[in-house]
Amino acid sequence: MGFGVGILLLVIGLILTLGAVNLPNAITDVVDANVIGWICLIVGALAIVLVLVTNQQRSRTTHIEERRENL
Repeated sequence: MGFGVGILLLVIGLILTLGAVNLPNAITDVVDANVIGWICLIVGALAIVLVLVTNQQRSRTTHIEERRENL
């Protein structure tokens, strides 16, 4: 999961939250598109934050190379 998934979830969440899509009545009777939109927004934001945190931790690691020379 990377930036792409987080951005995709943010876009889907914004579309559902702002009401740009009319869902069929069979779906809207079960779930509210506005609630699903907010959930996608929150999960997308968390995905982006997690990617940033894991990339930051990766860049902090140092590698020590030890060489032994035979005399």
